[in-house]
Amino acid sequence: MDHISRSEEITARALEQVDNDRYKLANLIFARVKEIKKGALPLIPADLSIDKLPDIALQEIADGLIGIERIDSI
Repeated sequence: MDHISRSEEITARALEQVDNDRYKLANLIFARVKEIKKGALPLIPADLSIDKLPDIALQEIADGLIGIERIDSI
């Protein structure tokens, strides 16, 4: 699977987690990136010196590890 189709698949799974609402997804990614920047550890295997924070957040959302309730708590 090439990089683009993998990214599309991850994005599609993440959108399913937020009822296909792109606005909610963007806000959730932003909220999670803020958490990681403040010192929270990624919930997936990641190398913070290589991996981009939004990509980490998107994967966490797609995997169901981070939910929309997170926005309300930040």
